[in-house]
Amino acid sequence: MNVLDIIRAAATKGSARFSFELLPPLKGDGTQGVFTTVEALRVFDPAFINVTFHRESIKQSVTDDGHIEWHKVRRRPGTVGISAAIRDRFDIEVVPHLICGGLSRYDIEDALIDMDFLGLHNVLALRGDCGPNERHFMPHPQGHSHAVDLVRQIAAMNRGEFVDGEVEVCHHSKFSIGVAGYPEKHVDARDAKSDLRHLKEKVDAGADYVMTQICYDAEKILAFIRRCREIGIEVPIIPGIKPLSTLRQLTLLPETFAIELPEALRHEVEEHAEQPDAIRQIGVEWAVAQCRKLKAAGIPVIHFYTMGRAENVQRIVKEVF
Repeated sequence: MNVLDIIRAAATKGSARFSFELLPPLKGDGTQGVFTTVEALRVFDPAFINVTFHRESIKQSVTDDGHIEWHKVRRRPGTVGISAAIRDRFDIEVVPHLICGGLSRYDIEDALIDMDFLGLHNVLALRGDCGPNERHFMPHPQGHSHAVDLVRQIAAMNRGEFVDGEVEVCHHSKFSIGVAGYPEKHVDARDAKSDLRHLKEKVDAGADYVMTQICYDAEKILAFIRRCREIGIEVPIIPGIKPLSTLRQLTLLPETFAIELPEALRHEVEEHAEQPDAIRQIGVEWAVAQCRKLKAAGIPVIHFYTMGRAENVQRIVKEVF
């Protein structure tokens, strides 16, 4: 079942569901950590699970004769493989991410073919982060600069069109395509208006739904959805929630994701700076309140960024769903 159908079914029933995101294992790790997180949350009937895709990093090594060598390494490979393993083991729909960064159109095509062969018919299309030592995003010489171009490639494969046009009669993939939206504007966007225009371009190119960046203000999320509707973006929009869990995240989250934390949340966390358990509880309660407001507004699916940790999300889901 594709994600668009899952969202529509939840909306029709009027009963909100949740989804969550996982990281693939670090290179050298097995599947157990990922499977343990899924086991902890599967009892609450998640609508689907996302698996992130990670860019290469740079590793320095010294040869026997003293020379320095630099290598590109991917610390979290295996997005497609672990996605198929989760789907087959737990019978839950899985959405592997796919990015522009570091990949050629041919690499992307091969990854999509693997997904299709493995029965993975959902994909979240993202530009991805800057590469190692890049101040600005630099595409692969044979790749894409923007997520909209990745959406166009996936949509073209659904029509049976390949990069070189070398296949005349072929099996057509049936990918349901998700894209990212930013209630507080993408870090590289000139302004909110142009950011929305770029989102509409992704939808017009073939995206079936939008999943938002982390946001700690339910009213901002709902206002973002209203702005999307006003410019003609009619596809479902899934809010993204991450429960705050540490004092350090007051600084780390805004720096990493270019978001603002509500002053009330910041103040409450700072008042309990020496109480880690209290901070985690504050994060859970804040997320519960957000989710209840979003559910009351008729949102059919709410997405959680777990970063591989299930405990906080378990507590929220018990309260809300």
